[in-house]
Amino acid sequence: MEKIVSCDWLGRQLIMKTGKLALQADAAVIVQYGETVVMATVVQNKVARTGIDFFPLMVEFQEKLYAAGIIKGSRWVKREGRPTDESVLTGRMIDRSIRPLFNQEDKRDVQVIVTVLSVDQENDHDVVSLVAASAALSIANVGWNGPIGGIRVGRIENEFVFNPTYEQVAKSDIDVIVAGTSSKSIMIEANANEISEDVMYEAIIAGQSKMQPAIDLIKKLQQEVTPKVTHEKQVLKSEEDIKNEAEKKELLKDGEVWLKENVNKILFNKEYYSKGERKAAVTAIKEQLDAYLFAKNISADKRDSVIKSLVEKAVDEEITKAILEDGRRVDGRAINEIRDLNAEVALIPRDHGTSLFSRGETQVMSIVTLGAPGMEQSLEGIEGVSKKRYMHHYNFPPYSVGEASPLRGTGRREIGHGALAEKALIPVIPTKEEFPYTVRVVSETLGSNGSSSMASTCASTLALMDAGVPIKRPVVGIAMGLASYPDMSKWKVLTDIQDLEDGNGGMDFKITGTSTGITAIQLDTKTEGLMPEIISQTFKQGREALNNILEIIVKAIPSPRAELSPYAPRIISFHVDTEKIGAIIGPGGKIINKIIDETGVSIDIDDDGLVMICGTDPIKVQEAVRQVKEIVHVFEAGEILKGKVVRILDFGAFVELNASQDGMVHVSELAPYRVEKPSDFLTIGDIVTVKIKEIDDQGRINLSMKGINENEAMWKDEKGKSTSDGRSNGFSRPNNGRSQGSDSTPRRPRF
Repeated sequence: MEKIVSCDWLGRQLIMKTGKLALQADAAVIVQYGETVVMATVVQNKVARTGIDFFPLMVEFQEKLYAAGIIKGSRWVKREGRPTDESVLTGRMIDRSIRPLFNQEDKRDVQVIVTVLSVDQENDHDVVSLVAASAALSIANVGWNGPIGGIRVGRIENEFVFNPTYEQVAKSDIDVIVAGTSSKSIMIEANANEISEDVMYEAIIAGQSKMQPAIDLIKKLQQEVTPKVTHEKQVLKSEEDIKNEAEKKELLKDGEVWLKENVNKILFNKEYYSKGERKAAVTAIKEQLDAYLFAKNISADKRDSVIKSLVEKAVDEEITKAILEDGRRVDGRAINEIRDLNAEVALIPRDHGTSLFSRGETQVMSIVTLGAPGMEQSLEGIEGVSKKRYMHHYNFPPYSVGEASPLRGTGRREIGHGALAEKALIPVIPTKEEFPYTVRVVSETLGSNGSSSMASTCASTLALMDAGVPIKRPVVGIAMGLASYPDMSKWKVLTDIQDLEDGNGGMDFKITGTSTGITAIQLDTKTEGLMPEIISQTFKQGREALNNILEIIVKAIPSPRAELSPYAPRIISFHVDTEKIGAIIGPGGKIINKIIDETGVSIDIDDDGLVMICGTDPIKVQEAVRQVKEIVHVFEAGEILKGKVVRILDFGAFVELNASQDGMVHVSELAPYRVEKPSDFLTIGDIVTVKIKEIDDQGRINLSMKGINENEAMWKDEKGKSTSDGRSNGFSRPNNGRSQGSDSTPRRPRF
C-alpha cells in the first residue's frame, strides 16, 4: 500500500512516497521537490561475500535525459551512454554521505541506485537525490544508522540562501552542499569565489540548522512503513564448523593480546619518514604475529585469517592513541606540520606550460595545453547543453603507488579528483575576453602518499603561470585529517595527512584557496559526523597550511609569464559590430572559409561580436586579422586606400576595397586629363590607389584617383588620353580574357 508524507521545506513542498513502485527492492522511495522527482532504491544481498576486508557498498546515480524532455543529440546513438562526469560526481557525493553510517563489519553487498525522473530546471536534483537515498536506506532495514539530510547553501549580497534555484546559484558567491544531521557534518562539497573561512564556517552551520525538516519527514516516513525482513541467509553449520569458530575466537583473543603488547614497540621504535618504511613496519608486525602463531602450531590459513582480521585495526588504534595522548605522529611531525615541499616549472621544452609539485612522497606533474576558442568542450545532460573552456584532467597510474595493474581507463576516483582541482581554480581563471584560449590542464600523479588531488591543485597553479595564463592569484590546497576516539571524547585535527593516518575516526577534509579566501572544499569522514568545533579548528589550521604552501609557489614563479611559449598558438581577439558578423562569414561561409584556407588559422565569432583568430604562425594570424578588419571597416569620405580593379564598364571602373565592398571610379576621376574609355587606361587586376569622394545615401562608394601621388606613374605618358576625334592614344593591353565593358564574371553587388 502506498504511503505518502509531505512537509513545507524552505517554501516548497517536499513529498516522499513509497509502496507503489519497484516493490521487489528492499526499499524504494520517490522524492519530489518542486517538480524535480527522484527515485532511490536499496537492495542488500542475503549472503555475505567471503574473502573481502571491506564493506561492499555500491552507489549508482543515473541521469535520464527524458527527465528533462531531451533526446540525445548524437545522430547515431540515442540511448544514454557512459555516465557524465556530473553524474559520477553526484554518485560519489551520495556515497561519501551515507557510507560512514553502515556497519563496516557487514560483508553483504548493498546497492543504492538513484534515478532522476524529472527535473524542473529550478530545484537542483543533487540535493533531492541525497535526501531520497537517505529516505530509502532509512526504511530498508539494512543496518544503516540514519537518517541524515542534505542541503545546498548559497549567498547573495551577503545573505545566505538555502536550496537556491539555478538562477540564484548563478548569482551566489558560494555553492555549498552539506550532508549530515542538524548538529554534525558527514559530507561537505563546496566551491566559492575566494570566501573567508569565517563565512564558509557560518554557511555550513547555517545549512545544518535548515536541513532538519527533511530529516523529520524521513522519520515520519519510517513510522508509516513496516520494513521488509532482510535477515542474512543462515548457513547450516556442522559440529566441525562450530568447533572451528570457537577456535577462531580463541585465536583472535590471543592475537589481540599479542598486538596490544607489541604494536607500539614496533610502530614507534623510530620515526618512519618514508611510506616504504611505514609499510615495512606494518609488515614486520604481521610477520612477527605470524611467527608467534606458527610457534603455537597454528595452520597457515588460520594465521592468515587472524592477521587480516586484527593487524590493520590494531595499527589504526595505536596511531590514533599516540596522536591523542602524546601528540606523536609515526613520521615524527608535529600535529600542524606539513611535509617537505618542492615546486618547479618549465620542465619540458615544447609543452605550453609545465610544473612539478611535491609534498613528501606525493608528486604531481601538470601540463597545460592552450587551444583555440573553438576547442571548447560541449556538454549535454539533463541540465541542458553548455560549453566548458577550462578543463582539468587527473590521472592516477598504478606505478604512483608502486603497484602493477591493468590500465582500464578513467575511473570514478580520477574524475572526482580532477573535478575538485578544476573547481578550485575556476575562480581565478581569466574571462574569455581577457584570455580567449581554451585551456586544458592534465595532472599526472607520479607518486601518491596523501592527497594527490591537492598536489594537483598546486601543480596546476604552477603550470598555468608557466604557460602565461593570467590567473588572478595562485591557488593551493591541503588535506586535513582527524584522530578521534569513537565517542569523540578526545580529538585532534591533523595537518597534511598521509597513508596510515587515514583510518577509522578520521576525516579527509580538503581545502583549496588563495591568499584572499577559500575556493573549494571536499569533506568525507570515517566518523558519524563532525561537530562544529572540529570544523572551526580545521579551517584555522588549514589557513596556516595554505599560507605556507603559497610561499613555496611564489618562490618558484612569482607571477604568470608575460609571454606565451613559442609553441603555443597565438590568439588575437577584438569586437566588431554584430551587424557585420554576416559580412565576415559571407554567403554559405564563403568569405570566412576563404580566409581560413589562405592563412591556416581558426576563426571563432561569438554572438556579441567577439572575434577570436588563432594560429601558430604569427604572420598568418596578423594577415587573417587584417582581412577581417578590412571586411568590417567602416569607410569614410576622405580615406585613401589601395584596391584591385575587378570590373570595367564604359562609364568607369570598380575597385575592390575589401572582401565584401567595392567602390566605383567614374571615368572622369581616373586621370587629370580626359579619358575616353576606362579600358584604355586600366586592366582588370591592376592595383590602384583611390580616395573616397563620397558615400551616398544608399551606401554606394564613389572613388577618385586624381590628386594622389602614387598614381602619377600611370599618367606620365598620358595613357588613355582622349584625342579630338574621340579616339584614345592609350596603349592597348590584353585583358586576361575578360570582357571589359560587360559583367562576364558574376560578383555580388557591392552597392
